[in-house]
Amino acid sequence: MLRLLIILGITVGSHFVLAQSQPNIIIFLVDDMGWQDTSVPFWKDKTPINQRFHTPNMERLARNGMKFTNAYANPVCTPTRVSLMTGMNVARHNVTNWTNTHKDTPTDYPDSLLNPPSWNYNGMSPMAGIAKTVHATPLPQLLRQAGYFTLHCGKAHFASYGTPAANPLAIGFEKNIAGTAAGHPSSFLGEKKFRRTPNDTTWGVRDLEKYHGKDIFLTEALTQEAIAALKENQPSQKPFFLYMSHYAVHLPFDKDARFYQKYIDQGLTDTEARYSALVEGMDKSLGDIMDYLETNNLDKNTYILFVSDNGGYSLQLRSGEVHTQNLPLKQGKGSLYEGGIRVPMLVSGPKVEKNSISSQYVSIDDFFPTVLGMAGVARYTTLQTVDGKNLRPFLENKNKRDDKKILLWHYPNNWTNVNFKGTSWGSAMRQGDWKLVYLHKTQTLELYNLKDDIGELNDLAKAQPTKLKQMAQLLTVELKKRNAHLPTFKATGQSIPYPDGVK
Repeated sequence: MLRLLIILGITVGSHFVLAQSQPNIIIFLVDDMGWQDTSVPFWKDKTPINQRFHTPNMERLARNGMKFTNAYANPVCTPTRVSLMTGMNVARHNVTNWTNTHKDTPTDYPDSLLNPPSWNYNGMSPMAGIAKTVHATPLPQLLRQAGYFTLHCGKAHFASYGTPAANPLAIGFEKNIAGTAAGHPSSFLGEKKFRRTPNDTTWGVRDLEKYHGKDIFLTEALTQEAIAALKENQPSQKPFFLYMSHYAVHLPFDKDARFYQKYIDQGLTDTEARYSALVEGMDKSLGDIMDYLETNNLDKNTYILFVSDNGGYSLQLRSGEVHTQNLPLKQGKGSLYEGGIRVPMLVSGPKVEKNSISSQYVSIDDFFPTVLGMAGVARYTTLQTVDGKNLRPFLENKNKRDDKKILLWHYPNNWTNVNFKGTSWGSAMRQGDWKLVYLHKTQTLELYNLKDDIGELNDLAKAQPTKLKQMAQLLTVELKKRNAHLPTFKATGQSIPYPDGVK
């Protein structure tokens, strides 16, 4: 009997050690944060925009790990979130625009020339048979099956109300804090119950009633709730996956009084002071979570992946001339130019070299296999074809580079009622330093060398006809491989040509 107990003890002990050897994983996702909206420079030098922001905890995370200077998401939110949760490229999952809170309601603004194709405007789904959704195996479901405590905190926006994935619990999260079908908060202010109007239950942030009427900012409330949930999990000895998905720094630009005045004192406009305070509040959240990890001796066995869901907002609700907020990058959110898709990305954790920089171009599609790789989930079965690639080789070697890797974007929709060339209605591809942009409305191709021209100011389409043809053919192959849907002409009902058919 004693021998049996000893054997059981060893077995239990071994299981305990195995459980502890699994790293914790945090995805820290920021909404609408531009590549420049931080005091961490992601270009070769600090810019005046970098100098405006104060993000000491992003600086701390950069010292603790690797900075990716060529990281990308999709041009708007839901496509990025679905790619992250499924590993699918946007052209394959066909959730090509942001999803409405109301089921069966596309979000495309009308256009005079084009109609959007049929797309999955109800978002993603863990179940088959839900109209206009992509049925896929979600990342948190696989992590939960691997023994992880899976925690969702903040913005979800995976699917419309009336479909399963409107509730993060349906896609494998064990606990959900404030995640719904809403794509932004009605208000960031606790004294307003996180609602713009008292009866706003559609956009009002849920699950935070304990903070109603209190002087607390939404970013802070979410952080406190996330840390409390992690503390509750500690006795279980289970590794955790925290998807910390902030509503900041999306509209509305409510005033975070903790940080606002310092930016006014620096001479910023009221709008830009509010925006900068939103960014700093987000950064404090990152620091609070890092402090929790260090205090509880969890930091050395925890990965943190910091990223934004699209480029920075750069239209009229920001101060100054439109599309200047992300310079030197061109345009902003909603665009297939660099300002709309290039995002800040930092990664720290076991075997990630400290204070390192990778110039490898990577995509939000890559997060799915990378996180599973971090968790030690070597074999898994998914309903979907996973387009992303595990980034571990780059995380363990800052000098490693793959110039054959292909990044693909597809946005056959009209995001909003603005009409800027390159915003909405387009497809794009990057391979090596070359980037091809296909403008759907005019059926024109633009070619850029990003190494020499990060601002996409010098279109080389005419100067490099051989390269243009090669890239157009490759983009066509990649779109067809993923069964990408193309918009149609209003006048004829015919689809626009593929890139290799442009004359």
